[in-house]
Amino acid sequence: MSGTPPVIPTELQVYNSYVEDPKWQRKFSIIWGTAAGIAILISLPHLLRAIRSRRAFAGLFGVWEDWSGKAYQPVAASDERKRSGGSPGWKDRVRGVARIVTSALLWTLPGTEVDVGQMLIIIGYLVTVLVCITMKSELISNPNRAGFLALAQFPVVFLFATKNSLLSLLLGPGNGYEKLNYVHKWAGRGMFIGAVVHGALWIRNHLQYGLPILGQQKETSGVAALGVLCVIVLTSFRSIRRLCWNLFFVVHVLAFVAFYVTVCYHTIYARPWVYPPLAFYGLDLLMRLLRFRIKDATLIPVDHAMTIINVHDCSGGWVAGQHVRLRAFVSGRLFESHPLTIMRAPPSTSCLSPSSARGTLTLGARAVGDWSRELNAYARAERDRTSKGKELDGIDTTDLGADVQVMIDGPYGGCSVDLGEFESVLLVAGGSGATFTLGMLDDIVGRCVRLGRPNGERTKRIKFAWCIKSFGAIEWFAQPLMEIAAVAATPGSGLDLHVSVFVTCLCNPEAVPPIPNSDVRVGRPSIHKMLRDFVTPPCAPCADSVAKGASCCCAPDTAGTSTLSTASASQPGVLSASEKAAETKLEVEEEERFATECDCEAGDFDVPGLRWVGLGGGVAVCASGPERLTREAKNAVARIGMARSVALGGIALHTELFSL
Repeated sequence: MSGTPPVIPTELQVYNSYVEDPKWQRKFSIIWGTAAGIAILISLPHLLRAIRSRRAFAGLFGVWEDWSGKAYQPVAASDERKRSGGSPGWKDRVRGVARIVTSALLWTLPGTEVDVGQMLIIIGYLVTVLVCITMKSELISNPNRAGFLALAQFPVVFLFATKNSLLSLLLGPGNGYEKLNYVHKWAGRGMFIGAVVHGALWIRNHLQYGLPILGQQKETSGVAALGVLCVIVLTSFRSIRRLCWNLFFVVHVLAFVAFYVTVCYHTIYARPWVYPPLAFYGLDLLMRLLRFRIKDATLIPVDHAMTIINVHDCSGGWVAGQHVRLRAFVSGRLFESHPLTIMRAPPSTSCLSPSSARGTLTLGARAVGDWSRELNAYARAERDRTSKGKELDGIDTTDLGADVQVMIDGPYGGCSVDLGEFESVLLVAGGSGATFTLGMLDDIVGRCVRLGRPNGERTKRIKFAWCIKSFGAIEWFAQPLMEIAAVAATPGSGLDLHVSVFVTCLCNPEAVPPIPNSDVRVGRPSIHKMLRDFVTPPCAPCADSVAKGASCCCAPDTAGTSTLSTASASQPGVLSASEKAAETKLEVEEEERFATECDCEAGDFDVPGLRWVGLGGGVAVCASGPERLTREAKNAVARIGMARSVALGGIALHTELFSL
């Protein structure tokens, strides 16, 4: 016979999972790869601007030391635009519109750890996983599709887990591993969903047909792989991480190795999906080896709650807002590394005096855990030992510390917002989160005053707000704050800086250092109200006086240095029912007033010492500290109305979460 052989109709063909399911693996990979490519394209303008300002790829090869011994001499600005900062152009207006559109995605619900934009990404990812698992599949009779999709998520899990990845580099500054880690968490949970569906239905089928679940290598290794994956997921929950971080880390590292081995024994189809994660992890290890540095350092215990760490002979290789992972060779803690934010700009920009001839990298460690408490106790013990005899000679021993050796890995992270692109900057921090905002403040003041606005920085006014528990905590960073404020107050700098410290506990009120143009208050601030007042123009009768540095007539009299006022006469930060109602009514009136015209009879502007610079120059907000503070900052920016954002030229936000 001759001719075309007969073809079995599609509806009568037996489903071959080993042919059809790999196609859905490839489709899934194409979808998430396309999404990552779109994110890179959207971030391309941000990356190009960072390259021009030399903020991109900072610290790619670690911290470096200047062996020439030549002191850095800043180059003065060469034209009037650099001295004045210039004015916003059409590109700035386009970026402002983009910020307005994305600000609605910043809303964050309590306890969720992610904002609306991140939620949309997570939902889109999980929906894609579920669609690829269920679309045109016969899961009940053949659950292999779910197993294939679990394997296809290996590259996603590792790409977003490594500290050094090509994706974070291409997304530009401020998109380090700590910002992308939420995708790693949910990709792992997506893998867990696929594995559980595959394993549960497979066990069901074996029970239905009376087949043994354990016995052969494929079945036994599959059950073992599912068990190991369950251990990884269960020990990764937030409560476990916070309660037993060391246990979580050890289990995470050892269990993923065991999972890889068992899943490769389970199926030969796993091996192609193992190679990309190994490549990602290998690149991460290589880059970390290039960034490791062993340096001499001095531990200075400010008090029982804060230790300042001065790492010597660090001339550059980082930008403000980045952090390093530190190992201190003391007290048998060699194998523990902890992330600490660099609280100063590089020596070429910084307003602070270095404690080393070749530069200093300064960190702040708050004594809240076993490692940080032991570090603080060791520094205090060494200071007491070395200060014996010096106090009798009248020598000041407050700056004495313990000389140790440390290993630093980094820097990592950074700020996604270039403060020099905005006329108004609001920096908000809680507790030890001030290490981040202090570094950003040092950087922008140094660029505007010390370097003479070399990249056309437009910043004209800065508000630095810091919320702490006690007056004594001001001493943690009092010295650098005074130095930076003194530089900002230089005549002709064109920069207004005001420091506000909010104290939530009435203890040791005499410990208030004389920081220029600052005030200290009792009570917990409202970030929304603070931002609203910061971006609200003065009323018409006061416009001329505010332009000269005076306060609006609508604002209370808070002029002066280091003034002390209370939020409530009865209890700090606590408002009565009538006061809360009045404040709510005031906020509504204020929102309506901004959309139309300023009215002297409504408003509660509290921006003393800062001149109004007009609209259209943009506002940058940086918030760092506990989750409650960063969430409130996101909601405050999202709460600013469209009309207000357009008038301001857009609001950019960057948050740093100090939590596990």
